[in-house]
Amino acid sequence: MEEQEKCKHPKKHIKQNMNNGGSAVYCFGLIGAAVYFIGHAATFWMGVVGFLKALVWPAFLAYYAFEFFIK
Repeated sequence: MEEQEKCKHPKKHIKQNMNNGGSAVYCFGLIGAAVYFIGHAATFWMGVVGFLKALVWPAFLAYYAFEFFIK
């Protein structure tokens, strides 16, 4: 029965599979950024701020990339 459902909407399944790669990259980036920011923290609260920064690392990446390419 599952094979018949996959045949009805092949583009939907392709799109779902493509999104999984981006999630993995974000997850590894989140872990790496958290390790970096928390590892460089001098106090507990700086570690908390570092974790919050790790959640929004793509925004930092985009900002500095645009800043680099525009100048």
